[in-house]
Amino acid sequence: MAFTDFSKVETLKQLDSNLSANSYVEGFTPSQADVETFKAFGAALPNFAKWLKQTSKLVPEFETLPGGAIQEEDDEDVDLFGSDDEEADAEAERVKAERIAQYNAKKASKPPKPAAKSIVTMDVKPWDDETDMDQLTANVTAIEMDGLNWGAHKLIPIGFGIKKLQINCVVEDDKVSLDELQQQIEEDEDHVQSTDIAAMQKL
Repeated sequence: MAFTDFSKVETLKQLDSNLSANSYVEGFTPSQADVETFKAFGAALPNFAKWLKQTSKLVPEFETLPGGAIQEEDDEDVDLFGSDDEEADAEAERVKAERIAQYNAKKASKPPKPAAKSIVTMDVKPWDDETDMDQLTANVTAIEMDGLNWGAHKLIPIGFGIKKLQINCVVEDDKVSLDELQQQIEEDEDHVQSTDIAAMQKL
């Protein structure tokens, strides 16, 4: 609850009464209510706010100013006002540090997101009907990459006695490059003529 209507003397009285039991507008820690009240006070009484701010800086020099000594009670009152700004800044920094620590702790406690994966169906075509398909299959499944898991496979006739290898695999999208995987398979030039991605589906 902020105090904003300082065109009324009653608002000043209410604020003063509230601060008699609290360090800040809403208790013992600074909040947006203090910011709103401070801004409203300065807007309604700009000259008084300016005087109060300037005068509070003179606290150490009060006894040396011309015009007579200032009563100890008044000096203590202004001292309190001056120290409130410093305490408010320190308290605001403490609250900010606590909130950052709480955010970091909450973030660290969250389980990591599962890696994005895809199911890929790949066609591997041999040179001709004399290609050793068992060896071709063994060479393909022998390829190992972080984030790559081979699945079921089968030989599919494509004509003239030639069969292609159709094989499934599960890949982690951030770890496995399909272009690189195809390139590795095609390095088996004795058996592999070409490769194609027949299908791909996100898990």
